[in-house]
Amino acid sequence: MTHAPATYAQVDRALQECIEECSTCHHVCLLTSAYCLSQGDAHVNAEHLTLLADCADVCQTTANLMLRGSELHGFTCAACAAICRACEQSCGAFPEDRAMRECADACRRCADACEKVAENKKPNTS
Repeated sequence: MTHAPATYAQVDRALQECIEECSTCHHVCLLTSAYCLSQGDAHVNAEHLTLLADCADVCQTTANLMLRGSELHGFTCAACAAICRACEQSCGAFPEDRAMRECADACRRCADACEKVAENKKPNTS
């Protein structure tokens, strides 16, 4: 399935939204990691904490590539979307915890924005 190319204004708007969502998700994942450490128990599962750190890092890197106009940001957007989806699921495993729901929501929004940009930006590596 091929997608019609987006207009410059649409791509520009999508990029701006993605940069904002990546920056927000980076911030929220760092805060959530600290929150989890304060909660103990299941919140401090090593896999969960590692995923929060991975998500924060890839979000920051993805935003940086877009901000500097890197032609390779399509790669990081695709990776960021995948990692954000995994983090969304991990945080979503705590449905009664408002902080964890907020993190899952931030990860979902970031993944949605990154998927949109990745679809519109096929990297040129030749």
